[in-house]
Amino acid sequence: MASTTSPPVYGDISPLPTGLKTFTTFPDLLMVLEWVFGGLVWILVASTTIPYGLPLLQGWVMFVSIFCFVFTSMLIILYCIGAHGGKSSWTTIDAFYHFIAAIFYLSASVLQAYATIGSNGAGKIYQENIAAVVFAFIATALYVVHAVASLFRWKKSP
Repeated sequence: MASTTSPPVYGDISPLPTGLKTFTTFPDLLMVLEWVFGGLVWILVASTTIPYGLPLLQGWVMFVSIFCFVFTSMLIILYCIGAHGGKSSWTTIDAFYHFIAAIFYLSASVLQAYATIGSNGAGKIYQENIAAVVFAFIATALYVVHAVASLFRWKKSP
């Protein structure tokens, strides 16, 4: 007797979660933490100033934090509504995005640390810049872990 189910067509199986599984599976659960820490970096950098001609460095940090915040938000929403439709091409998009975000955040973290050290300040603004550096490095670590896990998931996808 012949089987009534046909084998899946290449590219039609995705290990990406849909619905509320987005918040319970690894590494997709990391997107929530990336969103939180990225938002904290955005808020802290927006509320501080760096004197002595270094605001361009914080401009890159703002760009990275806003870019990653918006795209992470979009991915969370798209995964929750199941927009990927089981296509494995979304696994490639996920791996590519998190790899680029990890590189962006690493550069932003280093530049924010450099700008903070260069300010040689004290007080509330200096403390906010230090907090921005710490949260930026935490966000970097989260994006790196997610990128590595996404690359493994991409490698295993059909």
